[in-house]
Amino acid sequence: MKRSRPRTRPRPRSRSQSRALRLRALVALAVMAAAVAVALTVPVRLGLDLRGGTQIVLETRSTSTTEAGREATDRTVEVLRGRIDALGVAEPTIVRSGDDRVVVELPGVQDPKKAADVLGRTAQLTVHAVLGTAGTPGDPAEPPAGASRERVLPDESGQSLRLATAALTGQDVQGAEARFDQQNGAGWHVTVDFEDQGSDRWARVTGEAACHPAGDPQRRVAIVLDDKIISSPQVDPSVACGAGISGGSTQITGSFDDAEARELALLVEGGALPVPVETVEQRTIGATLGDEAIAAGARAAVIGTALTALFIVVVYRLMGALATVALLCYGVISYAALAAVGATLTLPGLAGFVLAIGMAVDANVLVFERAREEQALRTRPSTRSALTTGFRSAFSAIADSNITTLIAAALLFFLASGPVKGFGVTLGIGVLASMVSALVITRVLAEFAAGRPSVFRRPHLTGISTTGPVRDALLRRDPHLMRRPRRWLAASGIVLVLAGSGIVVRGLDFGIEFTGGRLIEYSTATEVAPDRARTALADAGFPRAVVQSSGDDGLTVRTEELTDAEAATVTGTIAGLGGETEKVRDELIGPSLGAELRRDALVALGLALGAQLLYLAARFRWLFGTAAVGALAHDVIILVGVFAWLGKPFDGVFLAALLTVIGYSVNDSVVLFDRVRELLGKDGRTPFARLTDRAILQTLPRTVNTGMGAVLILASLAVLARDSLTDFAVALLIGVVVGTYSSVFTAAPLTVELHGRGAGRRAPRRPDGARGKPAARQRSGEREPGQVPQEVPQGR
Repeated sequence: MKRSRPRTRPRPRSRSQSRALRLRALVALAVMAAAVAVALTVPVRLGLDLRGGTQIVLETRSTSTTEAGREATDRTVEVLRGRIDALGVAEPTIVRSGDDRVVVELPGVQDPKKAADVLGRTAQLTVHAVLGTAGTPGDPAEPPAGASRERVLPDESGQSLRLATAALTGQDVQGAEARFDQQNGAGWHVTVDFEDQGSDRWARVTGEAACHPAGDPQRRVAIVLDDKIISSPQVDPSVACGAGISGGSTQITGSFDDAEARELALLVEGGALPVPVETVEQRTIGATLGDEAIAAGARAAVIGTALTALFIVVVYRLMGALATVALLCYGVISYAALAAVGATLTLPGLAGFVLAIGMAVDANVLVFERAREEQALRTRPSTRSALTTGFRSAFSAIADSNITTLIAAALLFFLASGPVKGFGVTLGIGVLASMVSALVITRVLAEFAAGRPSVFRRPHLTGISTTGPVRDALLRRDPHLMRRPRRWLAASGIVLVLAGSGIVVRGLDFGIEFTGGRLIEYSTATEVAPDRARTALADAGFPRAVVQSSGDDGLTVRTEELTDAEAATVTGTIAGLGGETEKVRDELIGPSLGAELRRDALVALGLALGAQLLYLAARFRWLFGTAAVGALAHDVIILVGVFAWLGKPFDGVFLAALLTVIGYSVNDSVVLFDRVRELLGKDGRTPFARLTDRAILQTLPRTVNTGMGAVLILASLAVLARDSLTDFAVALLIGVVVGTYSSVFTAAPLTVELHGRGAGRRAPRRPDGARGKPAARQRSGEREPGQVPQEVPQGR
């Protein structure tokens, strides 16, 4: 019999396969062309924590006449925008947040005191006729009986004046300008121009004042700004009684310097705020700190990507190299998407961008491991067909695992504030971009390469022709991991108690986001020991200040809420110890905002767990959803407990890491349950515990390989980043390790145990329809009547 020669060329694709490949290639080219065009033409907007500047959050307050609702806050935004434009700040941002908050970002402003003073002043301008004096300077003067509508305020010299009701308000002002009187040598003054009706009112009030003799207090007109008389000049003797000053303008004189006159003109012309405002949050970041963060993030991204690429090339060879190309494409797509949607890249967002590189490997590993299974079963004639089946079979697991991460990103966006919100945006964009790079770009490259004759003749180059050493070792031993699930649950319980006891023993060190207060970070010329700085601050009147080292030559001081004068005292104390001192970060959180953020954090955690439960229950069944959420709660408590033992702060960045762990660590459980569901559909007779064993053995290589990709990225970030990003990376590292462990040794045994209890409640029927007792547990190696022998695990 004549033997057929082995094929050296792959079978030609069918017409539909060629059409599908060309379509995916066109889509990939179009996406990359658009991404490159956007990346080259549209710059990404950097947050203040990366470029330096000041962020101020103002909260409107209701008065007896005006409610601080959405409409009043919108009017406040318009007034504040005019004041900011007059300050000359480049590229400012002012937006309403909620119904009663305004977020102001001032890039490049390193002295927030002046900006906060200008923005926070109500600037209620009024003009009053003076009715006379009220007592002597310094006396608590009261208006006479029956004159309830009068006001008593001290003038520039401290003399109390009785003022009539306001004759003019800020709404009558058309414009104001600071000017210097060079001819008369009167110095700086502010010229105020009134509109038409304001001009008539001004002529009326000055005409009435002109009817009183010179030197009489009633010949004066008081100009009041925010309940303070800033000028009360006498009407010039040349003005006739009843005629008043025409022309619709006046001058506000006083001992003004250049800056004071310009600020007063700015407030008068900008108009009054409709309601008072209070500063509830203030952050100032030095430009050098932002530059260092960008450089550290870039180094972590480059080194982490290189290590991850090296790892997947070693494991998957040619397919790994193509996945690396897709990773580079992912970076371009993510950057372009951030620029296209106008998202602000913050410091946590930069960390999210780096983290998503490791997550982008996940989908590629899922596909390649599934293709390895198909190739090992010999059910597919070529690498190309194995890849096609791998992409098709892995799609549901890829979609489910990415949707759970998108849930966490959505919660961060809607519930977080400040830079952490930017992390949610970056993480969500990164997840979507990773799906495009894996399911479109990697597929086009992989299927094209697998169809080349040179690759077809050398299948070992692809990296998917064998199942790999990890899978081979597991399948040779074929361990029965779920034989005693309660032992694994007991081990998880011991780890949970040991880590969780840190919450009770050490307590939680909440950051100022959750407690309120002020945090200032300094860079000193010489190193200062925290204990020495703590003692000096206690002597200066701040005994409750918390001092910690920051980097090589920095200190962070965390205290209760401080005034600007008290903050200056703290700065002077640190400068006295460390020589030349630079303030690189200054954050102020009001107590009301801290309480609100604590509440939002608890809501976010509850919603995250609840959303994961509902999604998993809808996609799988309540059994799997309950087990996955139980494992998630296990991961959260361990992570919080470890941070408590380490004495790390619980701030907004840690909350971002915690919610990311919730979305990321459930991925392993989702992939495992997806395989269990698939095996249940193929084999309904094998015991559930044994099917779970098979699912674990088949998905564990994927879990190990994707975990390594994330660990390499996070380790680079932890080593190269600084301060809060280091804590962020450490938290995620702990989460990845604990999540990998819990998906196998917490979620899986919990599923088996819950399934066994549910099956125990349902007594089996005898063949004749009568109910009987459940069959005794079969001995090892025996089969129940009618049970088929267990299948050899896939890939063996």
